[in-house]
Amino acid sequence: MPQNPKLSEEWKQALGDDWETVQKEYLHTLGNLTLTGYNSEYQDKPFLVKRDMKDKDGLPIGFRDSPIRLNRELATLETWNKDEILKRAGKVIELTISIWSYPQLSEEVLDKYDNKSKEEKKSKYTLEDHEFLKEGEPMNPLFNELRKRILNIDSSVREEPQKLYVAYKSFTNFVDIVPQKNALRLSLNIPFEKIKDVEEKCKDVTDKGRWGNGDTELKVSEFNDLDYAISLIIQAFNYIEGENGN
Repeated sequence: MPQNPKLSEEWKQALGDDWETVQKEYLHTLGNLTLTGYNSEYQDKPFLVKRDMKDKDGLPIGFRDSPIRLNRELATLETWNKDEILKRAGKVIELTISIWSYPQLSEEVLDKYDNKSKEEKKSKYTLEDHEFLKEGEPMNPLFNELRKRILNIDSSVREEPQKLYVAYKSFTNFVDIVPQKNALRLSLNIPFEKIKDVEEKCKDVTDKGRWGNGDTELKVSEFNDLDYAISLIIQAFNYIEGENGN
């Protein structure tokens, strides 16, 4: 099936009334892919032409005479459509599994090479585990907007909910959010003396034993706080990146 969205009438008839959907969904799937040395000759031609094609000297170059075993079944088909693509995908998958089998290993061996800590294996937290972030809670809309902005700082940023806070990491945590009933407490992983806090809204919590990672704390309780909070969070992100050689 060709990539060209302007399919010929022959292709439209072969693919059926929903040919646009079939082309969009199955074009680059396993069942529609194969190997050939004559792609430039095949182009957008109908399937039967590709199957029986000959070159300018009359020598067969179509799928019917392909020396590639992967193409053998194509030689027997009269049409190419969604059903044939799905059938071929299943057969190619079975063939792949039979050739490249994976080893059967015991749990003991797998655990040996699993880098996750025992604590991580034991439980995986989600945002739903935080009472003050649930829908209907006052801090829910504010948190959703803040997390969206944090995740947009860089493609390397990832979100990891923990039991007591929600962590945002690149190499390591650069900001942790501790949800509270009427505020979001941010733990910024940057030394207090390095943060440029012109509005003096941050607090030095070095050695205070607070939840989260970082010596600088900031509370956010209103949407008007977000722009300034993000400017401080970006400082923490840049600090962590710099500490790790970027």
